[in-house]
Amino acid sequence: MCQMGGIPVLTVKPWRALFDEKFHVVVGNLPPTQEVTLHSLHQSEDTDYWEAFGHYVSDAQGRVTVFKDPCVGGTYEGVEPMGLLWSMRPIPGSRPELRLRKKEVHTPMVVHISVYRGHMSQGFGEQVALASVVTERWYMAPGVRRVDITEGGVTGTLFLPPGPGPFPGVLDMWGGGGGLVEYRAALLASHGFAAMALLYVFPDQNKNATIGYPYFEAAFRLLQDHLLVAADRIALLGLSLGVTVVLSITAYSEAVKPRCCVCISGSHACRIGATQSVEETSQGIHKKYAKARTDEENRIIWRDVLLPIPEDIDLKVEMGRITCPLLLVVGQDDQNWAAVESADDMKQMMERTGNSHLLTTLSYPGAGHLIEPPYGPHCRSCTFVLQPGQQRVVMLFGGLTKPHAVAQEDSWEKILGFLQEHLCHSVKPHMQSRL
Repeated sequence: MCQMGGIPVLTVKPWRALFDEKFHVVVGNLPPTQEVTLHSLHQSEDTDYWEAFGHYVSDAQGRVTVFKDPCVGGTYEGVEPMGLLWSMRPIPGSRPELRLRKKEVHTPMVVHISVYRGHMSQGFGEQVALASVVTERWYMAPGVRRVDITEGGVTGTLFLPPGPGPFPGVLDMWGGGGGLVEYRAALLASHGFAAMALLYVFPDQNKNATIGYPYFEAAFRLLQDHLLVAADRIALLGLSLGVTVVLSITAYSEAVKPRCCVCISGSHACRIGATQSVEETSQGIHKKYAKARTDEENRIIWRDVLLPIPEDIDLKVEMGRITCPLLLVVGQDDQNWAAVESADDMKQMMERTGNSHLLTTLSYPGAGHLIEPPYGPHCRSCTFVLQPGQQRVVMLFGGLTKPHAVAQEDSWEKILGFLQEHLCHSVKPHMQSRL
């Protein structure tokens, strides 16, 4: 087959990398103008298989260079160096409504990349690849330490960068799906931040009824008091319901004084009162369930539950009370929370109170609700438990694959830059750890 010199050669550099690090994929030793398919395959920790593939044509030298050559078909198109990752989807015949998330961050996401003759779209398991490479994608860089936290009633996981510190800190809170989600905090530590993933939505509703300001204040204080954390350089980061927590405690808690805040796909229109629990706030939202809609595939569109944004200041976070820099990340096709309308109202509130200079908004056309670190597969919808103990439903999060991938890559770079700017100017920043 190969008139240019024998056996095709596939290289992926670096083959071992951080999850948010780009790789370069090159195929050599092909005949000129040879049609080939590059294919990626990953088995998740839930044993589901995910794949992506791209169709390419070799150049006059018998090479395919993914970072500069256009993909002419497949799960992505155009010049897309990371398309083999961000366009991954469950293989045909998989369970429906899956979401790919890494649970064990001390192990890599293993991705098999192969090249096949011709332009293929299915049946990869029945064909013999021309060449294959195994790659590793890591959330934890070498030297990052993982510490279980069960102190003072607080449950979480602290990730510490390598080195003597002190490090700027980030308290990381995910959404209403609950559980202890570690991969973003691990990746932040790989970039030099002491990041603590905080568990605040528990499987037990009785436990959730006790989670309020004292819990978040204890978590903030725990991070502040750690010997390797710069106590006056701590940020809050939240996604979805985590944004409600971040904005509420930043505005009203006397004990939580972050240097800056990052809020992804959330709202100020469902604040947590000083004596309320997160459970009470969630129940208040769920009482408006009748406003939710379903699409033609019976997936729940939750965003209308928060609409219209109330005019009554007592029903939302008083944004005039925010005194630190605030970064909002918004997907314009968010079907889960009214993030677009909320961001507009927050801006107007801050303009009226004279603190809009603290606000930066990143708004992305075609992006959905689940804006995460880059190169992970887009999740437009998946099964979701609205409340602990309840039956699973299918939730529509929104977004289109390519625009969502653009949003994840751009926002992550800007989130890291925002944190560096506001946390590291008086603390020696730790350079990103590469594998």
